[in-house]
Amino acid sequence: MEAIAPPPELLHALRRMGLAVPEGIQGEQLTGGVSSDIWRIALPGGDVCVKRALGKLKVAADWRAPVARNRYEAEWMRVAAAAAPGAVPRLLGQDEEAGALAMAFLPAAQFPLWKAQLRDGRADAGFAAEVGTRIARIHAATAADPSVPARFATDAIFYDIRLEPYLVATAARHPDLHDTLLALVAQTQANKRALVHGDVSPKNILAGPEGPVFLDAECAWWGDPAFDLAFCLNHLLLKCLWTPGATAGFLSCFDALAAAYLEGVAWEAPAAIEARAARLLPGLFLARVDGKSPVEYITQDAARNRVRRVARALLAQPVDRLGAMRRAWEDELSR
Repeated sequence: MEAIAPPPELLHALRRMGLAVPEGIQGEQLTGGVSSDIWRIALPGGDVCVKRALGKLKVAADWRAPVARNRYEAEWMRVAAAAAPGAVPRLLGQDEEAGALAMAFLPAAQFPLWKAQLRDGRADAGFAAEVGTRIARIHAATAADPSVPARFATDAIFYDIRLEPYLVATAARHPDLHDTLLALVAQTQANKRALVHGDVSPKNILAGPEGPVFLDAECAWWGDPAFDLAFCLNHLLLKCLWTPGATAGFLSCFDALAAAYLEGVAWEAPAAIEARAARLLPGLFLARVDGKSPVEYITQDAARNRVRRVARALLAQPVDRLGAMRRAWEDELSR
């Protein structure tokens, strides 16, 4: 992309963070996010990535969220870095006035995006297992830290940018499942056990040389860790419609991530969190075709209807094991 002058308010924010920003600095606006303006800016000490939260997200639906979430994202990065060293970029600063944070820029050549690898059919079960391990490590460390809940009392933000646009909005599209989907909202809100990232998606995970690196924790919340597990597994199922030739690999990644995550659960019975994730997963699955944030690569009604068939059946008759959801989807794909 062509280098241009970044917005003055971003440069002011960097200076308030204590970073050296000479006059005439150049940068490039990065693409891919719907909730923030993201820039790569060349500072004398090296390139940095700057994120500024948007009040209205860049989607077709009217989806708004408080910009204060940027502060909690920065705090999540601090907590996650201590719990799982190497699992997040180095945080350089955060400015509440602009709703912006700065972190070390990680070049794509060394830190490719997991979503891009999956799109190309590169389904590495070992990497997926490490994603599960690192997320479980962050959950376990925060579940054991009594100082964390008060630092992430973000119930309203999480509702606005996760529960409402996914489950509540989908309930409006499926009136016969309205009560079931709202029960999943209540279940998620009632099980506050660990620090949740809220957007554990392949688009927010870099395949670094030392393992997965997590980005975009704008939804950080003291809540139900089953949400992170279900949210990420959901994407591995959906990728089967994007790159059908890699379906077997995606399903192996699903199994590996789930197994590795559950092996790291120490704050409650693994079967209990698996059951919550297994019940939540069909709701999130349906939300990615009928909620406010549909996945961009499912464009045909026939594919959307495959998602709806499996999700609706499992919402009507819930299961307690993640493998049951995986098998139901595999059966649908084999037809």
